Amino acid sequence: MRPIRIAVQFHPQHGDHPTLRAALATAEEMGADIAYNWDHFYPLYGDPDGAHFECWTMLGAWAEQTDRIEIGALVTCNSYRNPQLLADMARTVDHISDGRLILGIGSGWFERDYHEYGYEFGTRGTRLDDLAAALPLIEQRWTKLNPLATRDIPILIGGTGEKKTLRLVARHATGWHAMFPDHPSQLEPKIAALRRWCDVEGRNPDDIEWGLGIEPDDVERFLRDDADAYVDMGFTQFTYGTSAPEWNLDVLGDWLAWRDERNRDR
Repeated sequence: MRPIRIAVQFHPQHGDHPTLRAALATAEEMGADIAYNWDHFYPLYGDPDGAHFECWTMLGAWAEQTDRIEIGALVTCNSYRNPQLLADMARTVDHISDGRLILGIGSGWFERDYHEYGYEFGTRGTRLDDLAAALPLIEQRWTKLNPLATRDIPILIGGTGEKKTLRLVARHATGWHAMFPDHPSQLEPKIAALRRWCDVEGRNPDDIEWGLGIEPDDVERFLRDDADAYVDMGFTQFTYGTSAPEWNLDVLGDWLAWRDERNRDR
């Protein structure tokens, strides 16, 4: 069975880079499996004009700083970069990190980013169509780059749309992020849809790592009430977010202890 993995998403907002860098080092030392940031240009909560850092330049720095932990964006916005350029960026960070990059990607949603930086916002449908067109270009570019990536770079797709997003997961992804559900029952129809699309695309759903996120103030309740149910459903990657000014990791020890206990049973 696939092992349970714990990820920390460091929200790159409302703080300074040295503090964030120190928090990432602590997460790696404690034994977290994955460190994510996000791909936005402005804070998502708190002061909307507060301090904020760009995603992919930060991932390049993380690749140099860390030794073991996997890294990636949860998730890259497809709209913000030419897909062939993104493929090259991902391949480069893969090499810098000695094969620890996860390419998390989604269709985008934060309207302010689009308007402030001059991207066409379109509709949810057009953004998903753009993602569908971009993913084959990314995969094709990876076969042409010199040097090639150090491994088959994992593609993680975020979203739960049953008509388009989950078909893209079935077609392209090695990881699925099912967002931030309030209760396990919310994801039952999503799992059914993903399984249907895997049948259509000729994929084994067990070959895809299923993950979800937990709000930072909900960790204690989640571990007590829902975590085991999600594992029984097939989810094995769990991500909680933390923000500045300190990027607090007080709950990470509890997460890792639960992970280790469950993995011993598996």
